[in-house]
Amino acid sequence: MNNSQELGTRPINQLLAKMAIPASIGILVMSIYFIVDTIFVGRFVGTLGIAAITVVMPITFLISSIGMAIGVGGSSIISRALGADDNRKACYTFGNMVSLTFLIVLIVGGMGMLLEEPILRLFGAQGDIMAPAKEYFYIILLGVPALAWAMMSNNVMRAEGEPKMAMWSMMIPALANLVLDPIFIVWLDWGLEGAAWATTISYYMSAAFTTWFFSSGRSELRFFRYSFLLQWPLVKEIFSIGIVTLARQGTISLLTIVLNNSLFEHGNEMAIAIYGIINRIMMFANFPVLGITQGFLPIAGYNYGAKKWKRVRDTINFSIKAGTIIAIGLFSFIMLGADWIVSIFTTDAELLSRTPSALMLVFLMTPLITVQLVGAAYFQAIGKAIPALFLTLTKQGFFLIPLVLILPYFFGLDGIWYSFPAADLLAAAVTYGYLRYEMKRTLEVEEVVEEEVEAPTL
Repeated sequence: MNNSQELGTRPINQLLAKMAIPASIGILVMSIYFIVDTIFVGRFVGTLGIAAITVVMPITFLISSIGMAIGVGGSSIISRALGADDNRKACYTFGNMVSLTFLIVLIVGGMGMLLEEPILRLFGAQGDIMAPAKEYFYIILLGVPALAWAMMSNNVMRAEGEPKMAMWSMMIPALANLVLDPIFIVWLDWGLEGAAWATTISYYMSAAFTTWFFSSGRSELRFFRYSFLLQWPLVKEIFSIGIVTLARQGTISLLTIVLNNSLFEHGNEMAIAIYGIINRIMMFANFPVLGITQGFLPIAGYNYGAKKWKRVRDTINFSIKAGTIIAIGLFSFIMLGADWIVSIFTTDAELLSRTPSALMLVFLMTPLITVQLVGAAYFQAIGKAIPALFLTLTKQGFFLIPLVLILPYFFGLDGIWYSFPAADLLAAAVTYGYLRYEMKRTLEVEEVVEEEVEAPTL
């Protein structure tokens, strides 16, 4: 039995654990890297170094998220194709994904180099932040093609039922960075430039690993002679689903623009540094829930393609319950340990006094995040782009950005922190209502059709 076939037969709880735990470990290690990177920069470069990273990283992830979008869109097709036993379509899809990733990322990355200063200014590199941001940005851009390839490949590995390989594709760059950061930043005394080179080198190490996986014979996918030639029906389907991920990252980038400029307006460079620490903690604290969401995608997509409707419903219910329990634990940890957590990142007295209260406000509605994440992921997994796009944009686009713009005029800088739990609550409510309606309307109809097809004729 191929690994992908397990997605349609193995018990849901065991299957989700198999898929989600490696994804969670990979995200955890990546999160630890971002935290350690911020600690080194905060302690050996300073507050402006943290602010510069906070400005630059969303830009590079926006560019590299093209690879992630192609990976999510193409992997949804691959999961459903493997579920329908159409290996040829899966292989052609992968070839088109490779061509699209490199073509688009190289073009967009080149534009990023040409428009470096205007882009940085747009994302909030104001005042004293601009100089270190430029230093960091140029070097990081050199690694973006490798990061995009790794992000695309990671999703394909999971679609094939290879969660451990996907985990290693995330762990390798994180582990490499943990080794290179102290060497470049401290021992060689390269400062922020050293942090940038450590990150860029680690991206290429991840790309090298994923390239080895697909060329070693471990993958079910094979390249046909013409699989790299773009086929419009496949390209259209990839982007109709992947646009959800790209829109999410684009919205996050728009949020970053609004957030960084609002933070600077209401609190200067210090406020951006506060959010830089909070953002790193968010990436770390949410890793189990994000892992469940990543593990959920191929299971839901495969079983939907195989027309196993009850397994689709069971996967949704179990994923939401498991993620919510974990999210409650994360919430408790943050509320009880905010002061200690912040002290890991900095020795700056002002950061130590102002960040914990902001951190607790931002995490106030954490127990609700699983509903929104899994709800949006479900529609991506089954190839329904419009509801997936709508639900993906709900938190950041429809609620958080407007709240960040409005609330500071009533509550000052605290208004920005209040925006996060308000957006979480509203997005979870909308997603729950929409998912409940869609599950009742769609899956029950499909189960009836299935029963009619299987019923014996008299």
